[in-house]
Amino acid sequence: MTKTNSTIFHFAIIFMLILEIKIQLSDESEILVDRSKRGLIHFPKDLSLETTILDISQNDISELRTSDILSLSKLRILKISHNGIQYLDMSVFKFNQELEYLDLSHNKLEKISCHPTVNLKHLDLSFNAFDDLPICKEFGNMSQLEFLGLSATRLQKSSVLPIAHLHINKVLLVLGDLYGEKEDPESLQDLNTESLHIVFPTRKEFDFILDVSVSTAVSLELSNIKCVLDDDGCTYFLNVLSKLQKNSGLSSLTLSNIETTWNSFIMMFQLVWHTRIEYFSILNVKLQGHLQVRDFYYSDTSLKALSIYQVVSNVFSLPQSYLYKIFSNMNIQNFTVSNTQMVHMVCPSQMSPFMHLDFSNNLLTDMVFNNCGTLTRLETFSLQKNELKKLANIVHMTKEMKSLKQLDISQNSLSYEENEGYCSWTISLLTLNMSSNILTDSVFRCLPPRVKVLDLHSNRITTIPEDVTSLEALQELNVASNSLAHLPGCGTFSSLSVLIIDYNSISNPSAHFFQSCQKIRSINAGNNPFQCTCELREFIQSIGQVSSEVVEGWPDSYKCDYPESYKGTLLKDFHVSPLLCNTALLIVTIGLTGLVLAVAVTVLCIYFDLPWYLRMMCQWTQTRHRARNVSLDKLQRTLQFHAFISYSGHDSAWVKNELLPNLEKEGIRICLHERNFVPGKSIVENIINCIEKSYKSIFVLSPNFVQSEWCHYELYFAHHNLFHEGSNNLIMILLEPIPKYSIPKSYHKLKTLMAQRTYLEWPKEKSKHGLFWANLRASICIKLMDQTKEIEHTYI
Repeated sequence: MTKTNSTIFHFAIIFMLILEIKIQLSDESEILVDRSKRGLIHFPKDLSLETTILDISQNDISELRTSDILSLSKLRILKISHNGIQYLDMSVFKFNQELEYLDLSHNKLEKISCHPTVNLKHLDLSFNAFDDLPICKEFGNMSQLEFLGLSATRLQKSSVLPIAHLHINKVLLVLGDLYGEKEDPESLQDLNTESLHIVFPTRKEFDFILDVSVSTAVSLELSNIKCVLDDDGCTYFLNVLSKLQKNSGLSSLTLSNIETTWNSFIMMFQLVWHTRIEYFSILNVKLQGHLQVRDFYYSDTSLKALSIYQVVSNVFSLPQSYLYKIFSNMNIQNFTVSNTQMVHMVCPSQMSPFMHLDFSNNLLTDMVFNNCGTLTRLETFSLQKNELKKLANIVHMTKEMKSLKQLDISQNSLSYEENEGYCSWTISLLTLNMSSNILTDSVFRCLPPRVKVLDLHSNRITTIPEDVTSLEALQELNVASNSLAHLPGCGTFSSLSVLIIDYNSISNPSAHFFQSCQKIRSINAGNNPFQCTCELREFIQSIGQVSSEVVEGWPDSYKCDYPESYKGTLLKDFHVSPLLCNTALLIVTIGLTGLVLAVAVTVLCIYFDLPWYLRMMCQWTQTRHRARNVSLDKLQRTLQFHAFISYSGHDSAWVKNELLPNLEKEGIRICLHERNFVPGKSIVENIINCIEKSYKSIFVLSPNFVQSEWCHYELYFAHHNLFHEGSNNLIMILLEPIPKYSIPKSYHKLKTLMAQRTYLEWPKEKSKHGLFWANLRASICIKLMDQTKEIEHTYI
C-alpha cells in the first residue's frame, strides 16, 4: 500500500478537527492567512498582528524561530505541515498563549526540545523522522489535548508514561520504515485514548507482534497491512487481531490499505466475527491468490455492520458462488459492498436479518435477488452505479421485500415501457431514487403507490401526465435536469410539499401553480429558459405573494432567456406595462384615445375653419395641375401688371376715385377683377392668374373687407404665393380701422399678417396724401417688358 493512501485518512482526521475548532471561533474574531504552496523558504514576516489562523504548509521552510511568531499573540491555529523542518524547540511558542492547533506533520523532524504548552488541543508530529516517540514530560500538562499525532521507529512502554494520565480523544501513530527491529509488544498498553489509528510501514511484509488492544480504545484503525507471503493465514496479523478480544470496549475496527490473499482475507472476517466488535470496515484492498472453500461460522457475533470498499483482485478464476454465499448469509443488519466490481449476489438461504444493504458502484445486473423471498426485513437498499437495465425487473425484485422503505437505483441505464407489464412494487416503499437513468414520461405509470419522496432528476422526461393516479402520498418530487416544458399541477399530487424542477425547458410557468399546490413549502424552478413576456408577468406576481423561503434560489437563479434584449435579466427586475398585457384594456384605451383625438381635431377644424382652407388648397392644386398641362412656351411669361388690387365692393368709390388715378397717371399698370378677369374661367382661377401676373398684391383693408368672402380668397392665395414664390409681394392699406372683434375666426391669417407685417394707413389729412402715394408708388415701381399692345389687344 502506498504512503499517499495513508495520508488521505490522516488528512481526513485533521480536517474534521479543524472544523470543530472553527465552529468555536466567531467569524468576527478570525483572521485567516493562507500562504500554503508559495515556495517559501522562511517564515513570512508581513503578517498581521491580528492573525488567528495561519497556513504555511507545503513550502520549503527549514526552521522556526521565536522571533518569527513572537508578535502573533492571537494565533490559534498554525499549520506547518509538508515542509523541511528538522529540529524544533517548543519554546518558540511560549509567547503564543492562544495557540490551540499545531500541525507539524510531514516534516523531517528528528528531535524536539520541550517547553510547557498547556493550551494545545491538537498537536500533530506524525510522518516525521523520529526514532523514539517524541513525548516529553511537559506533554503531561496538556490537559486539553484532544488529538496527538506521533511517529517513531522504536516503541517503548516508558515513552508513553508522561501522557498515560491524559484522556486523549484521538491518537495517530505512524511507524517508520525501520520499525520492528526492536519491538516491545506492550509499548502501547498505557495509552489512554478513545480512538487509535496506527499506520504500519509501507511496502513491508507484516511481521509485527505489537499488541494494539489498548484497553480504553473504542475505535481502532490499522493501515498498511501487507501479508502476501503467508497464504496459510497471514499469521502475524491474525495474531494481532486475535488479541482484540481482550478489549471488551472496542466496538469499531477499520482496516485500510490491505494487500493480502483471498484466503487471508476471509480468515480476517472469520476472526473478527467472534470478537465484540460491532462495526467493521475494510477499504482499499488488493487481493491475490486462490480461494479455498471452507466453512464460515456465523454464530456468536456482536457484529452489526460490515463495510467493504474498493477491492481489486488479480485473480479471475474464483468460486464465486461460495464467496456470494458467505456474504449473503451473514447474520448482520448492515452490509456494504461498494466499488468492488461485484457482478452478482445470491439470495440468502434463510430469512436474513439484513436491514440495510449498499451494493453501489458495482457491476450488478437487474437480475440480482430475483425471486428472493428471504429479505423481508430489508428496509434500505442501494444499487446505485451498477448495470441495471429494465425497471420492470427491479419492480419484480422488490415485490417480496415486505419492509423495504428506501430504494436507490440511480446512475444506471434503467428504462421502462408501458407494455412491459403491470407494475407491482412492494407497498412499503416510501423513498425511491431513480435519478440519472434513461426513463421517459412512461415512468409515471410505474411508481410505488405510497411513495413519499421521488427523485427522477437527470432522465428524459418531457411531460408529467395529468391522469397519473395513486400518488396522493407523494410529498417530495425531484425532476430537475429533464426536458419538462411546464410546471406540473398538484391535482395528481395532492400532498406535494417540495418540488425541484430546475434545469428544464420551462419558458412560461403557470401563474396558477401556487393556487393548485396549496401545501407547497419549497420549490426550486430556477435555471430554466424563461421567456419574459406578458404570460410570465402573472407568475412573477404569484412568486411575490409567497414567502421568500418557499422559492429556492430566488432571485439569482431566475433569469430571462428570451427575448434577446432581456436575456440575463433577473425575473424580479422584469417589468412590463399592464396595458400591453391586457388585450381588452389595450383595445379600449386605443379606442378612447382615437375618439379623444377625433374630437380634438374636429374642434380645431371648426375653430380654425380648416374646411375652408382645404377647399382653397384643393382649388389651388387643381389650378396648378391645369397649369402643368400648358405647353412650356406658354408658361414662359413675364409680369404684366405692377399690382393686383383686392378690395370690397363697398370701397370701390375710394379705389376708383383715389387709388387708380394716383397710380395709373405714373404709368403703373393695375389689375382689377372687373376689367381683367377672363370670362369663362372660374373666379378662383382668375384670382390666381392675376396674382401670378402681378408684381404686388394690394389689399384695401376695412370693416367691409373682412365681411367679403372673395376678399378672403384673394388674401389666402396671395399669402400662399408669398411662400411659394419666396418674394415679399403683399401690400396692405388700412383704409379704415378694423376692430379685432369684428374679424371673423376664419380670418386668422389676416390677424397674423396685421400683427407681423407693416401696413400703410390711409391718412385723413390731405397734407399727408402726397407722401402716402409716393410710398405706395415706390413699393410697386418696377420696369415691365413692353407687352402693352398684346395686353390691350387681349382685353378689348
